[in-house]
Amino acid sequence: MIPNRTHAGTKFVADGHWTFFSNYGHVLACIAEDPDVTLREIADRVGITERSALRLINHLDEAGILERVRHGRRNSYVIDTSVHLRHPIEEHCTVGELLQMILSPARVRRLEKTHANHEAQASD
Repeated sequence: MIPNRTHAGTKFVADGHWTFFSNYGHVLACIAEDPDVTLREIADRVGITERSALRLINHLDEAGILERVRHGRRNSYVIDTSVHLRHPIEEHCTVGELLQMILSPARVRRLEKTHANHEAQASD
């Protein structure tokens, strides 16, 4: 049995019980909450190894959902909230709409603004 984990005072059991969101969704939510979050912090919050967190981030990057921005030895992330979800059942929804279910609308608007600023800087 996997031990119980806690996050922000809320206890959840990681013993095979399912959740509505996959680890991809959990990783994306962690990054959306804090674009400067470290790999270790993501792994701890989601309850996975750093190697697994890196693999999921690589997949999200390859899918165009997020982009890594290097700051010396650290990464920060820019999320493209306009990307549509991948499965046919939910492909009518965007990443931003998914994140609005988890985060505040104000936080998602900040992500959209950050992405627009990043795109503008990249085109200069």
